[in-house]
Amino acid sequence: MAKPGYGKRSAPNQLPRTRADFALLPARERYVAGFVDHLPEGAAMSVKQLAKQLPLYGQQAISSALTALSVAGHLRRVRCAVGTGDKMRWVFRTFWSRTAHDNEWWQAYLTAEHAAHTVSPAPEAPAADSASPPWGPDQEPPPPASEEPGTEQGLEPTPVPHQRTPVQAPDSLPAPPVPALRPSEAGPSPAYLALARLGHEDHRLPLSADDCQELEAQAAEWLARGVSVDYLVSALTAGLPAKVDTPLGLVRRRLTDKIPPRIPTTPSTAPGTPAPPHRILMECTDCGRPGQPEALPDGLCRPCRTTHHPDTDETPAPPTEAAQIKAHMTNLRGLLKTV
Repeated sequence: MAKPGYGKRSAPNQLPRTRADFALLPARERYVAGFVDHLPEGAAMSVKQLAKQLPLYGQQAISSALTALSVAGHLRRVRCAVGTGDKMRWVFRTFWSRTAHDNEWWQAYLTAEHAAHTVSPAPEAPAADSASPPWGPDQEPPPPASEEPGTEQGLEPTPVPHQRTPVQAPDSLPAPPVPALRPSEAGPSPAYLALARLGHEDHRLPLSADDCQELEAQAAEWLARGVSVDYLVSALTAGLPAKVDTPLGLVRRRLTDKIPPRIPTTPSTAPGTPAPPHRILMECTDCGRPGQPEALPDGLCRPCRTTHHPDTDETPAPPTEAAQIKAHMTNLRGLLKTV
């Protein structure tokens, strides 16, 4: 079996299994097709693994048999990009069909598979909509609460006694603004603590509480740009003159002149950015060249198709060009493994 996500995938619209399956294929292709057809879902489909399980043929013979089965319309190989960001990798899958299909069927099926991977899932309905009401099926729902106490059923409003706890505002009304707390009430911020550490790190920068509160906004801008508190303290205390007459003015000047640059957020790491759609690329069964399904009829690229069908109008590639193409594809496959 292959790793989860890899290996064999059965295509739909297959006829029931009979003894006459693959009867029109040559002996080698019929032998390989019968073995592959009985493999479970997710089984390893690489040439090396199949050669280990089929002792009658080697890797080269198995590769040629798979190419012939692709031309006959029984299989297609694809690669799918899964994951996001640095964790994205290519997953190789082999779609198998006991019933042979033409290029148009495979193209439509792989296009539908690509669309299924790119469509984002529909948002789930909120749980509150499906929740059952608090009253029973034979009970009537309670009447809506009136906006003012004592006005229900024509009653006169009654004065509400003084409460120590404030009444909670309705959800429809905006919440009153919360007054900002001073550092002494809400606790000192990291920027305030960094400024307060300057006098302890170097006696030439003693800042008072009012000085720290005055410079707190500038120091907070440093921390907002991704630096740590230790970096801020070391940047403000590095290279001080022998005597500092006005510590407040010196720290203010350094906070302005030595502020670090703002690092732009890349689209792949920006919060709230939707993940890129998963791509599905079909690859040549013979050489592994990726491409769209319409560009790989019979599951083969143009050079491989010309080699296996010499009676076509396409001229075969020269030996030097074919060697360059194979070297280029080997390099691409090596780069894909490092992603």
